[in-house]
Amino acid sequence: MKKAHLATVIASVVAHFGYLIYLPSGGFMALRWRRTFWLHLPAVCWGLGVVTMHLPCPLTALEQRARTRAGMAPLPTTGFIGRYVAGVFVPARRIGVAQSLAFAAVVVSWVALAVQGRPRRSPGSASSHR
Repeated sequence: MKKAHLATVIASVVAHFGYLIYLPSGGFMALRWRRTFWLHLPAVCWGLGVVTMHLPCPLTALEQRARTRAGMAPLPTTGFIGRYVAGVFVPARRIGVAQSLAFAAVVVSWVALAVQGRPRRSPGSASSHR
């Protein structure tokens, strides 16, 4: 039974990292695969909610529950970010900077999507002869 809980811990960690990679890159993926924007939009909204309104992350709750049932030490009070990201991939006191950069990447990609989506005028079109 503990193996199933350990597998749940691993799956939640992998899903978390996948989300953290997708958040800043998903808009750029949508430049190539336009329909994926509709997957990226709720991902960004969720990320904004977690960062600005401190919404609880269901993946963190799932991992915490599975860690307890697997007999593992609990996550720190800082959750997934505090355990796996802060001090490992990003200096602990720079998490806010990393979050800002991730959301800046979202803005850049969405601006690029908006520019790409605008209709292009050809030199010989009727609107250019006015």
